[in-house]
Amino acid sequence: MASLTKADIRKIRKKRARLKRKMTCRFCPDGVIPRPVYVDYKDVKTLKQLIDREGRILPRRRTGTSAIYQRAVRKAVLRARYIGLLPYVSDE
Repeated sequence: MASLTKADIRKIRKKRARLKRKMTCRFCPDGVIPRPVYVDYKDVKTLKQLIDREGRILPRRRTGTSAIYQRAVRKAVLRARYIGLLPYVSDE
């Protein structure tokens, strides 16, 4: 068997990335969006999962959050930052 080149390896990795399992919104039980849409800004544990090391909000394609909840997550993160529960930037 011939050894794979870097380009071939890159293609294989790209294909595997596309075949990954479809992410689901963590806020929608059974795929149904409950009303009213609200993300608790005091729930720092959940909000920390939705921001990266530098303190930026992760995009929908990374977290699997639905569009309507992504807007609510943004509001919650901004509120938590304003109150002082979350940092604006990392300590490093």
